[in-house]
Amino acid sequence: QVQFVESGGGLVQPGRSLRLSCAVSGSINRFYAMDWYRQAPGKQRELVAEVNRDGSTYYSHSVKGRFTISRDNAENTVYLQMNSLNSEDTAVYYCNGRISSGPTDAWGQGTQVTVFS
Repeated sequence: QVQFVESGGGLVQPGRSLRLSCAVSGSINRFYAMDWYRQAPGKQRELVAEVNRDGSTYYSHSVKGRFTISRDNAENTVYLQMNSLNSEDTAVYYCNGRISSGPTDAWGQGTQVTVFS
C-alpha cells in the first residue's frame, strides 16, 4: 500500500510563503501524475495543483500564479511552493498520486496551513 506523508505546513501571515513536501513510498513514476489537494473547513476537498510525468503542470484558478508544484523523481518527493498566501488558502493540504480512476485511496494525514492576520 502506497503512503503519502505531507509536511511543511504552519501558521503564517498574509503575503508570506510556505513550501510543502510530500514523501511517497515507492516510485512516483508509477502514477500518471502527482497532485496536491486541499480541504478547508466545511468545504469539499479540491485539487489545487498537478504535475505530470513529463513535467507539465495544472493549477486551479485560485492558486495560479502564486503556487508552484514540482517533483523529484529520484527522491520520490513532491513539493508545493506557496507564495502570497491569503486567508482563503487556509486548509489541510494533501498529496496523492493519480491513477486511471482518479486519486488513490491512500490519503495521508495532510498538513495544516493557516493564514491569519
